Amino acid sequence: MDLWLFWTIVGFVLVIVELATGTFYLLVLGLGAFAAALVAWAGGNMLVQAIVGGVVAVAGAAFVHHWHAAHQRADGGKSNLLDRGQPVVLEGWANESAGIARVKYRGATWDARISEAALKPPPGATLYIEGQEGTMLVVAPAPPR
Repeated sequence: MDLWLFWTIVGFVLVIVELATGTFYLLVLGLGAFAAALVAWAGGNMLVQAIVGGVVAVAGAAFVHHWHAAHQRADGGKSNLLDRGQPVVLEGWANESAGIARVKYRGATWDARISEAALKPPPGATLYIEGQEGTMLVVAPAPPR
């Protein structure tokens, strides 16, 4: 198999896997593989192919990292949450001393952190989504403004 074809296949595999993850890091690795494929097609040796592919991948990864850092919201992404302000029902406590509860939302049970640590509402209480930390909802007793 020609090296340019190998690099092209690797590039397509990385781009396809990227479509499932959405982080953009595999995309820039795929672009690096495509750059190496171009060098191989043009007749460059294996060392030049690896260097060009590596430089494109590292530069792309650095760009993606800096772009993510520059576009991170100061509020931790809370204002971007589509479910912000939606009501949830407190089912019970997973760790009451830490303020971690189980809430019912959209027919499923979620872990939630009560934003006001001193507040210990009873099961059945209605709380409101303020934000999200990974898969854990951040909830409060009143809707966010």
